[in-house]
Amino acid sequence: MRRLSIALTTALSAGTLLLASAGTAAAYPPDPPGESTARQQLAELTVSAEGSMSGYDRDRFPHWSSQSGNCDTREAVLRRDGSGVSVGSDCYPDSGSWYSVYDQRWVSDPSEVHIDHVVPLAESWRSGTASWSDAKREDFANDLDTQQLIAVSGTSNMTKSDDDPAAWQPSNTGYHCVYARSWINVKHVWELSVDSAEQNALSNMLDNC
Repeated sequence: MRRLSIALTTALSAGTLLLASAGTAAAYPPDPPGESTARQQLAELTVSAEGSMSGYDRDRFPHWSSQSGNCDTREAVLRRDGSGVSVGSDCYPDSGSWYSVYDQRWVSDPSEVHIDHVVPLAESWRSGTASWSDAKREDFANDLDTQQLIAVSGTSNMTKSDDDPAAWQPSNTGYHCVYARSWINVKHVWELSVDSAEQNALSNMLDNC
């Protein structure tokens, strides 16, 4: 059974929530580095103005890719991030519920759950992925090794759109520390740039840690 602490509805400072998904325990999602490492990573990111959206298309980021068994990346995240999830032979959930840390909501219909790219694909295009191959962009769009993918409510994901933290932050202020650490780590791992307003917003969010 997934262990949910009060931090889900307040700080959620520990990202080590455990869940039982199809009988196995998994992280929800991988823990981002701590505050001090996040500040160091933020200082190491290249600061530059956002690039052009010229040539951008979501199809340049193939997703969702096949994962283990019959699962694709979306289904893998639904299994990983949900509570009491059971799936059919096609790997699509038959039952379960999902806690959206962005807006502190439970969602019980998997069709209403969105798999958010923490660093949105369009934002990544403006900060470095425009020069990548489609194959590398596919790896980025299906990255299960960092904090790049998380199951959230469709409402919160649509509100976020492709904004960076200077323009959008989760309504759940208690999640700001984890969100900033996650965003910074994804950009650091994938060597993406930040603009100055984004850098300042992330630094301020880390003050909530």
